[in-house]
Amino acid sequence: MAVFMDLNITYTTDKKRLRSVIETAAHLGYSTVAINYVVDLQQKKQEIGKPKCVLELFDTFPIVQGKSRPIKVLNRLTVVASDPSHFRPNAEYKAYDLVAVYPTTEKLFHAACMTFDVDIICVAVIEKQPFFFKRSPINGAIERGVFFEISYTPAIRDSTMRRYTIANAISLMETCKGKNVIVTSGAEKPLELRGPYDIANLGLLFGLSDEDGKAAISTNCRAVHLHGETRKTALGIVHSMKNERPLTERQEEEDVPVSKRAKIEMAQ
Repeated sequence: MAVFMDLNITYTTDKKRLRSVIETAAHLGYSTVAINYVVDLQQKKQEIGKPKCVLELFDTFPIVQGKSRPIKVLNRLTVVASDPSHFRPNAEYKAYDLVAVYPTTEKLFHAACMTFDVDIICVAVIEKQPFFFKRSPINGAIERGVFFEISYTPAIRDSTMRRYTIANAISLMETCKGKNVIVTSGAEKPLELRGPYDIANLGLLFGLSDEDGKAAISTNCRAVHLHGETRKTALGIVHSMKNERPLTERQEEEDVPVSKRAKIEMAQ
C-alpha cells in the first residue's frame, strides 16, 4: 500500500489551527507531513531561526487513517531569494529536515538546479512564471536528485491563481517530462487539504501521467525525505563485506611475493 506525504503545511503561530491541519492530514491518509517555515531574504531583518519542536504540538500524535501508526511530522525551510548571494547555508539550515528554495529569477533558478545544496525547488503558482524553463538546468537538478514542487492550494483559492498554477505546471512538465516532481498543498487551513487520490487525479491537469501523479505524492516525496537525511548527515556510503577466508590463510597469502602470487592464481 502506498505511503502518502504532504511536504508543505504552512507554519502558523496559531498552534490550534496548525494541530487541526495535521489532524486532518492524518484523517485523509497522509503518513508524513512537513511544517513549512518560509523566509524571504529579499526583505530586511529576515533571519533564519530554529524550527519549533514538533513535540510541543501534540501529547500523542494522531493515527493515520487506514494505518496503525501515528503521523510523522517534519520541519522544512523554504528560502525566497532573487540572488545567489542570498542563499548561504549555515548551521541553522541543518536544523531542518528539508530545505527548499523559491527562485524568483532565472539566474537563481539555474544556480538552484546546478549548485545549491537543497532538496526542493519551488515553482511559482501565484503568478506567471517570470522565465522559461530550460532543459539543461532541469536535467542537472534531476541528476543531482533535487525535486520540483507544485502547490495546489492557490488554485483552490482564486481562479487567476488557478490559471497560473496550471500553466506553470504544464510548462515544467514539457521540460522535465514528469520526472522529479512532487505535488504539495501549502495548506494554511484544514479545508484547503485534499485527499491523496484527489491530488493524483489533479496531477493529470498539471500534465502528469497517472503513474507520475501518484508518485508525486508518494515515492517521490519519500525520495525527497531521504535526500534531506543524506544532506544532513553524509555525502556518501561506506559498504563493507565480510571475508569468509580464515585469517591465517590471508596472512600466508600476503607473505607470498606479488609475482609468485599471480602464477599461483593462474595455476588454480
